[in-house]
Amino acid sequence: MENEPDFFSKLLGVQTPDFLWIGCSDSRVPPDVITQTRPGEIFIHRNIANMVVHTDLNMLSVLQYAVEVLKVKHIIVCGHYGCGGVKAAMTNHSMGLINKWLRNIKDVYRYHQDEIELLKEEDLKLNRLIELNVVEQVMNLAKTSIIQKSWLHEKGPHLHGWVYDLHDGILRPQIHMPPGSHLDHPIFEYDNL
Repeated sequence: MENEPDFFSKLLGVQTPDFLWIGCSDSRVPPDVITQTRPGEIFIHRNIANMVVHTDLNMLSVLQYAVEVLKVKHIIVCGHYGCGGVKAAMTNHSMGLINKWLRNIKDVYRYHQDEIELLKEEDLKLNRLIELNVVEQVMNLAKTSIIQKSWLHEKGPHLHGWVYDLHDGILRPQIHMPPGSHLDHPIFEYDNL
């Protein structure tokens, strides 16, 4: 801040980030550090296991504000290897209230169970479920009426799914959906456009 005496006065102006980050709450995965962005450059939403759940009004409110007001150009869903939420979802243990949240990840496991069960090692199964969860959350994002409307009328934003590797700090892309992807696909919703 010494080198930039006007740092705080610049932040007082309107925020105009190009990116919305939907990531895991894990303290080892700080979005601004990973992306090397400065304050005002990335809009952030975090929850356990980087989920995009259609009943989560908090996430939907962040998404709507980012897309309709901030006009972000890119939305990143970022998971990370070794995710405790995904690992917990792979068990049958009761964890109290979080069971309701983890049910969404259990659905991802069920959709891809045949592929995951082909893997022999538990770490490989966990990492594959983490990757598949990111892909499914990007698909959930694409199915929201907020994104569908924006793709139809605004021709944006791009959707990205990444997994962060805690071992080496590398972001590993899993999926990219440019604006308008699958607008004509029957699984996507068109309500409230």
